[in-house]
Amino acid sequence: MTAACAAALALGTAALTAPPAAAWDLPLGHDVSSHQRNVDWAGARARGARFVYVKATESRSYRNPFFRGQYKGARDAGLIRGAYHFALPDKSSGTAQAAYFVRHGGDWRPDGRTLPPALDIERNPYGAKCYGLGKKAMVRWIRAFSDEVLRRTGRHPVIYTSTDWWNDCTGRSKAFGPDHALWLARYSSAGAGRLPAGWSHWTFWQYASSGPLPGDQNLFNGSRAALERLARG
Repeated sequence: MTAACAAALALGTAALTAPPAAAWDLPLGHDVSSHQRNVDWAGARARGARFVYVKATESRSYRNPFFRGQYKGARDAGLIRGAYHFALPDKSSGTAQAAYFVRHGGDWRPDGRTLPPALDIERNPYGAKCYGLGKKAMVRWIRAFSDEVLRRTGRHPVIYTSTDWWNDCTGRSKAFGPDHALWLARYSSAGAGRLPAGWSHWTFWQYASSGPLPGDQNLFNGSRAALERLARG
């Protein structure tokens, strides 16, 4: 997730330093990118981290230079980890960006330690909110990305998004909720709130941009055993 998008989500909301009170018993996690560089993974684990998503790629022109070390370091520390791709739908097709992502870290294996690949699709930090795409074109782009990830990995991607962006830029599409896990972006101490169209529950919730863990703070909506089942596929 970009710093600009984090600022937009956090507008008017103080950064949380702990999970919302109602969610203390859920597995804690975080997500990192090149901004976090060399993460103290053992320290993150000691502070409660049980999973992490690591940024691998953006569009078809960027690879996180710290990805390899971050991804391996997370696993070595005992965290369940996955990779995510930051989408720029105005730059190239969903199929092309998915292929680039899978080739450069977005693959998946049924080892119980690897989360499904994730698509970060949100407000454009470089220009028009919806990347200049109409609602139907955006849905087609996301579908093309998903289909290519599924073809290459055997898993549908997790979709990271906010409710407002999704409803505005996809026209409240309900096409992905039945078979794509939701990673909800909403910074609030009051709960996850209204979900994007098509989803009845969230799987991951990014609830703050800072806290005890490196990067953004997240929760998994289930038990540790359920998290491991998600990783196994």
